[in-house]
Amino acid sequence: MKHIIIATKNKGKVREFEAILAPLGYQVQSLLDYPNSVDVEETGETFEENAILKAEAVSEQFNILTIADDSGLAVDYLNGEPGVYSARYAGPEKDDTANIIKVLEKLKNVPSKEKRTARFICALAVSIPGQKTQTVVGECEGYIAKEPSGDGGFGYDPIFTVKNSTKTMAELSKEEKNQISHRAEALKKVQGLLK
Repeated sequence: MKHIIIATKNKGKVREFEAILAPLGYQVQSLLDYPNSVDVEETGETFEENAILKAEAVSEQFNILTIADDSGLAVDYLNGEPGVYSARYAGPEKDDTANIIKVLEKLKNVPSKEKRTARFICALAVSIPGQKTQTVVGECEGYIAKEPSGDGGFGYDPIFTVKNSTKTMAELSKEEKNQISHRAEALKKVQGLLK
């Protein structure tokens, strides 16, 4: 069994990584398993830059293969907001409910779903000690619903309706989400790098 650290303390993200990487023979750990891990400030201007910062810092600290994820929501009508600020869009507390309310408030006068288009973006950085860090990006297209629906997932899942579907990400089963999500798309690309 190969060990891998996912450079996050987000339990929802950890579960998604485990579901996809465990069948490939990886024992997945996260920063929750390493309480004295470095706290990396996300100073990058892109998802890729932030993922690289986290992956390299954690890989260097523990000398182990590390994958870092930086992901978020980009709403076209809001010129790509919340973007790299997705987790702290409504403030530094990283409150999912407050973030959802802020997005819905900004879109309250935008009735047409064609103008509420959005995508989830996930950049993954793979850092292996002594090697150049590599990145991949996955996206999932959709639009912003008028109100939250569903109790699965995390983050903006309750308001993100998947393209060519009537379901929000929060209404999908874990298995359905792990087939189409931005993170699943990025992880499919990472599998090639890990081999």
